[in-house]
Amino acid sequence: MIDASLSLPTIAAIATPIGRGGVGVIRLSGTKALAIAKALTGRDSFKPRHAYFCRCYGDNGTLIDEGLLLYFQAPNSFTGEDVIEIQGHGGMILQNQLLARVFELGAVQAAAGEFSYRAFDNDKLDLVQAEAIADAIDATSVAAANSAIRSLTGEFSQKINTLLSQLIELRLYVEAAIDFPDEEDVDFLSDGVILSKLEAAQAQIEQILATAKQGQLLRDGIHVVLAGRPNAGKSSLLNRLAGQERAIVTDVAGTTRDTLQETVVLNGLTLHLTDTAGLRDTSDTVERIGIERARQAIGSADILLLVYDVTGDIDIAGGSPLELAKALFGKDLDTKRLLIVANKSDLLSQDVELLNKENIEKDALAPVYVSCETNSGIDVLIEKLCDKVGFHPPENSLIARTRHIDALKRTAGHLSQAHEQLTVFQAGELVAESLRQAQLSLGEITGEFSADDLLGKIFSSFCIGK
Repeated sequence: MIDASLSLPTIAAIATPIGRGGVGVIRLSGTKALAIAKALTGRDSFKPRHAYFCRCYGDNGTLIDEGLLLYFQAPNSFTGEDVIEIQGHGGMILQNQLLARVFELGAVQAAAGEFSYRAFDNDKLDLVQAEAIADAIDATSVAAANSAIRSLTGEFSQKINTLLSQLIELRLYVEAAIDFPDEEDVDFLSDGVILSKLEAAQAQIEQILATAKQGQLLRDGIHVVLAGRPNAGKSSLLNRLAGQERAIVTDVAGTTRDTLQETVVLNGLTLHLTDTAGLRDTSDTVERIGIERARQAIGSADILLLVYDVTGDIDIAGGSPLELAKALFGKDLDTKRLLIVANKSDLLSQDVELLNKENIEKDALAPVYVSCETNSGIDVLIEKLCDKVGFHPPENSLIARTRHIDALKRTAGHLSQAHEQLTVFQAGELVAESLRQAQLSLGEITGEFSADDLLGKIFSSFCIGK
């Protein structure tokens, strides 16, 4: 009844979240999808891209569920294969019964991400677009979701492919200069053409890299750890940033015994906040365990917020917030990830806003004065956090991942090497190799390009041997 001649199995899975709902969706993709739909519903035919009200039956003719069925004919579907989408009633019992029947008719359970993989394999998506699907689903902010959708529609891929085309053209010129040195029309190593194109590509990669770094921050956010001495106000600050009473706050030192995580979005930046136990010497076994966990969190933080009490903590450290930080976190502390927060500033005689205004011109380690009691200075702290990590995404930002950043950096490095080989050594072979490596690195992002032999492109672009 169902053709099983092709080796690639037809896959099926529930596409809606687990739980109760008005609609539950099951998707099938593969050569058997249409035959399964016919066997499941008893219908003889389905017109592509039309919705049909159908009843789905078991092998003994009993009704399992009813709803809408849509057929997307290959290659005009998400995966590029025949796709069936069954929209039945929500609820796991009905969906599992329906899915089990689909399996009986010849489908197999889809692996995680397999629909997207088949779309990639059939050239419906590149790697960036496939990743953007998951990024859109997992987005923790409106900005991240919008950026992921732009990447899904191909904006990021287009930037990469444009630059890849530039690199291919560059390689074309260099290979021609190497292979045909006697041809007047291809004597490019010394006439500035390659240098001009190479520097244009370098400028383009730096622009894309800057955009990608913003996209990575949008996608991943930053891990911010609040640390300091007991009763400095770390938990109060977490509550202020979270906008709700997430952490227990008392006047008793050592109230926080364990790490507490909260994720918030402030000014478009996702912050994964971790509140920690106050750092001090103690004989309390439970508190000591909490302090050890605090130190583990401190070691893995992207940004470390030293929260100190302006009414007393500095006196203990000899009057310097930085010395307090080194005393608590170690002399080898990486200050690039340190942000100092002077809490309880409402108890000072000076105005908090004035204190922060005076600090604007100071160095990056100048403290941000805040009051968790009055909320003063919290907006300045949020701005300082964004500045600290360089988060200022444009409205048309694009989502990016760590692997994209790595590939872009390697591409920029290879282009820099090509520039040196060209301007310093006039070594055409080494320039060509560096450009080949740059193309390979950049091609990893979309997965569409490889460093193939350019002979065909050379002959199609130049009239060699005229």
